[in-house]
Amino acid sequence: MNKDGHMNKYPDIGAAELARRVKADSFRMASLSSDARNGALRAIAEALETHKAEIFAANEEDIAAGAQSGLPEPVMTRLRFDGHKLRDAVAGIQDLISLPDPLFRTLLHRELDEGLALRQVSCPIGVIGVIFESRPDALIQIASLCLKSGNCTILKGGSEAARTNKALFDVIFKAGAEAKLPEGFLTLAETRADVDELLGCHEFIDLLIPRGSNAFVRYIMEHSSIPVMGHSDGICHIYADKSVDVPKAIPVIRDAKTQYVAACNAAETLLVHRKAAAKLLPAVCADLRAHGVEVKGCGETLRLVPELSPAEEDDFATEYLDYIISVKIVESLDEAIDHINKYGSHHTDAILTEDSAAAERFMLLVDSAGVYHNCSTRFADGFRYGFGAEVGISTGKLHARGPVGLSGLVTYKYELRGSGQTVGDYAEGRREFHFKDL
Repeated sequence: MNKDGHMNKYPDIGAAELARRVKADSFRMASLSSDARNGALRAIAEALETHKAEIFAANEEDIAAGAQSGLPEPVMTRLRFDGHKLRDAVAGIQDLISLPDPLFRTLLHRELDEGLALRQVSCPIGVIGVIFESRPDALIQIASLCLKSGNCTILKGGSEAARTNKALFDVIFKAGAEAKLPEGFLTLAETRADVDELLGCHEFIDLLIPRGSNAFVRYIMEHSSIPVMGHSDGICHIYADKSVDVPKAIPVIRDAKTQYVAACNAAETLLVHRKAAAKLLPAVCADLRAHGVEVKGCGETLRLVPELSPAEEDDFATEYLDYIISVKIVESLDEAIDHINKYGSHHTDAILTEDSAAAERFMLLVDSAGVYHNCSTRFADGFRYGFGAEVGISTGKLHARGPVGLSGLVTYKYELRGSGQTVGDYAEGRREFHFKDL
């Protein structure tokens, strides 16, 4: 460990030089066997359990500092790393170990001509920089996913979780190094200056994944030419259609809003078809309020449930990350779809209906990474999808979308094996391609 606390083999160098050396190690990382990577993951899972007391003690210091500085409750919730979160993190690592190796898979095998065969083969992206706020458990998920997929990772967590992140990093790095991983497999940047320098390292960092607030993600996008994958908002919707089953809908809406209000897949807006409003809204609003949720309603909602707070236009474009939800009555399914596509963040949106045709139309036309029927938006998660874990949620449409697990952390290369062929023979008609999939 060097004097600045960077536990790696690159002491006393700038972030750019650090990224260059990590890039060099990424080629060794890409060549590791599945057994080597899975063995390192087992060692990391065991080390986290062995050193949990030190990790929890570091987290208590972060929690105390956060409380003293007046961090908002949603941030404090994400900041806490306790036995439950450790168990979930270790379970995620075990699930990753059991998943098929995403590397060295043949995606295409085609004979172009006799003795000239093309393969498309999966391979790591290379060096992934992940910059995240608040959540120490994200460090474990990111490090383990990148390891399984053969990538080197440069991490930067928020200052509010600095002690916990450092404790987790030290445990993971030591276990990985003892398992003979390249020492550049995991690096922790610890200052804002490091981040600003890393944003300029487009030659050495292949992908950036920011996890945090809207302003934070936009800052990363605007200050780097490195490809960025992620999302800036989590404005998720539940739409109750006219054929909604009220007893079925109420626990789904409650779960989507209250199961973990600080999550990006928590519902922020409830849309209700006018023909379902009278039978659903009084009951669901009473249930939400009984569970500590402030309900803000449009004018028509207030006429049905007058004790609610009024919803302003800005509320429908707000990610609360708190015990608050906005409610709006709509005239039709198409109005609900238009509202979601206008105000939503293309993250996760759900319809509650017993009309299968309405559900299919909703799922076809809502332009989001996740579209659900009769279930909570909180299912938008790599662990719950069986990915083992996730590095984040992508609301973009290129490369990866939705919870980004192993498949989103690999790319591919084309391998062409010949026996002396030249393009001139084909261009001048002496030979012809006869494309045949093998």
